[in-house]
Amino acid sequence: MTVAMLRYVLRRSTKSVTASSYFSSRGLSSAPAPERKVAILGAAGGIGQPLSLLMKLNPHVSRLALYDIAGTPGVAADVSHINTRSEVKGYAGDAELGEALEGSDVVVIPAGVPRKPGMTRDDLFKINAGIVKSLCEAIAVHCPKALVAMISNPVNSTVPIAAEVFKNKGVYDERRLFGVTTLDVVRAKTFYAGKANVNVAEVNVPVVGGHAGITILPLFSQATPQANLSDEQISALTRRTQDGGTEVVLAKAGKGSATLSMA
Repeated sequence: MTVAMLRYVLRRSTKSVTASSYFSSRGLSSAPAPERKVAILGAAGGIGQPLSLLMKLNPHVSRLALYDIAGTPGVAADVSHINTRSEVKGYAGDAELGEALEGSDVVVIPAGVPRKPGMTRDDLFKINAGIVKSLCEAIAVHCPKALVAMISNPVNSTVPIAAEVFKNKGVYDERRLFGVTTLDVVRAKTFYAGKANVNVAEVNVPVVGGHAGITILPLFSQATPQANLSDEQISALTRRTQDGGTEVVLAKAGKGSATLSMA
């Protein structure tokens, strides 16, 4: 998940963002910044740790709850030393999940096992589906109005699982549940800029579809700035974007998946 997307989600957690709150977040006003609590479920993992760091640096966050089955007190102690305004607390184990979620405005879920060489997203589903289900049941009880950003793979399946849990609990709101697929856009922009030899900061590539293999559809024909790329080059860029996750898994030789770029 990119910092830009999380800023968007955080801003949606209040009715509006006033000019005073904008300037106060940058130290240009004495007016207090809005209070927002963010909970990260899976904060001790490969995505969760860099994401925790980014959230501690985010001026829109006032309280940061870091939850995982183990290891989160250490992560919380580490990032809490950073000199930003948010208060950080770590929670570990099922008994502390409710406290971690209580009062949260935004919940980000990177929990679950990462993909390893030879694993498909269907393989991940068998493991991560149960994890996502139990976490969403807790969200429905302790912070049913929170904005929920789903990172746990396979996103194409974990988002519907979350939706069904919330529906069964009577708290479903389609405007408050997000599948995080920003990484596909990030990859498409990076790969396109390299092939077109243009400044990546100026590149825009629309990406539609899902977040698994051929369901990822980067629209390089609509990319800007335009470049005179052949059909073969566009096909190669499309395949690389679709297989970006596999590229990282193989490069890490089975010791991890895309974590830093995802955060």
